[in-house]
Amino acid sequence: MDRMFRVLGFFTLVIGLMAFAGNLTEMALLFFLQTAFFVILGYMKFTEKVYILLFWGYMILTFTGFSYWTIFEMGLPL
Repeated sequence: MDRMFRVLGFFTLVIGLMAFAGNLTEMALLFFLQTAFFVILGYMKFTEKVYILLFWGYMILTFTGFSYWTIFEMGLPL
């Protein structure tokens, strides 16, 4: 399971580099932070249950933040 967090770190790094190349600096920085988070967690040697709980917590936080941003910050598409 620790390898999967390193794989997530790799893919967030790739997305961050593509965002940086497309002049989306804020998005790139967000994905670089996620890369550091995933890679650090990937080397901490937790149990599989802890990794699953961390991933669920990450998904809940991410989907809540994304939903808040798209509903309240972006406004209605009128």
